[in-house]
Amino acid sequence: MKKQLSVIIPVHNEVESLDICYKRVTDVLKNIDLSYEILFIDDGSTDGSDLLLRKFALEDEQIMVIFLSRNFGKEAALSAGIDHVSGDYTIILDADLQDPPELIPQMLKVQKEKSVDVVLMRRKHRVGESYFKKQTAKWFYKILNRLSSFDIPEDIGDFRLMNKKAIDAMRKLPERNRYTKGLFAWIGMEIYILEYKRDSRVAGVAKQNYLKLFELAFEGISSFSIQPLRFSIYFGVLTAFLGFIFGFYIIFKTLFFGENVPGYPSLVAVITFLGGVQLIGIGILGEYIGKTYIETKTRPIYLVKEFVSKKAHNE
Repeated sequence: MKKQLSVIIPVHNEVESLDICYKRVTDVLKNIDLSYEILFIDDGSTDGSDLLLRKFALEDEQIMVIFLSRNFGKEAALSAGIDHVSGDYTIILDADLQDPPELIPQMLKVQKEKSVDVVLMRRKHRVGESYFKKQTAKWFYKILNRLSSFDIPEDIGDFRLMNKKAIDAMRKLPERNRYTKGLFAWIGMEIYILEYKRDSRVAGVAKQNYLKLFELAFEGISSFSIQPLRFSIYFGVLTAFLGFIFGFYIIFKTLFFGENVPGYPSLVAVITFLGGVQLIGIGILGEYIGKTYIETKTRPIYLVKEFVSKKAHNE
């Protein structure tokens, strides 16, 4: 019996690229020596992507579409795909085709030759991305790895191949606040890294703006490290020490040299600075408390509205 390959493709408002995505992926998979399934995860699309995905599923028996009840976010959509794949190998691919599906045969070949659990795809070139975005991504990974207790490979996104052992390990992770790139690294496993050129989007516009990317970056840091809490302690101790030195200086100056005019501007500056430090510390603490609060609710990561496939429709 042939081994099976599963391909997970999360989708949110990608109607302009779906036809091209479907054709390129199926053209590749038809020429490999494996049976295959493609799982499209519709994450609450509102642009007609859901209608097109339904059409694919009812015409092609290798396609299954999982419709989530609303937009839960890409991390939840990936979790839904991981929970429902049945293949011996699984590949994660974005619908915008920035990660070329034509590399799938090479990924399978490397996995077979190296006998690894995970084949990671490192972006050697990023077509269509600004210098600022490339640099901030580089800085983020350096900061994250400095703070984290384990290494998260740089310039590696969701595009990867995992065997069944790695998928089963991912299914054991129950947390609701999910930064999947970190979770993929946390499970360990034997890996091999391939470098490739990341293309620009085939259609549409990027869904992630800089604010969302910043939120995702902070999510990654706070999900895998408590160092920000420790830094707030260190910064507080340093500030208190500087305040003590400054106070001692004022007393010394007043006793021996006198003080003609009280320093109102400097007093306001110090109070403002200390207030800012306190608010930052409270904000960092609140972020971790908020994560704990969400986890204690034990709500599901996602809810499925409907499964659609040709086989299920015929039954």
